[in-house]
Amino acid sequence: MQEFQPGDHVEWGKPEDHTRGRVIRKLTEPYQIKSFAVPASKETPWYLLATDRTGAEAAHRPEELRPVRKE
Repeated sequence: MQEFQPGDHVEWGKPEDHTRGRVIRKLTEPYQIKSFAVPASKETPWYLLATDRTGAEAAHRPEELRPVRKE
């Protein structure tokens, strides 16, 4: 499992239709984003993200995230 740090630039989704954002923090306990309950735990952590486009919060499992290469 890849580890990310706050501030890391990541992307998720399909390569032709992806979203980019920054890691806010690692979630190790349940968290609520609007009506979505993030089932995070110490055994199955998720990452809280802020999208680049709107700043909206999102949460994803580490295996769904890819680091963005610096251009």
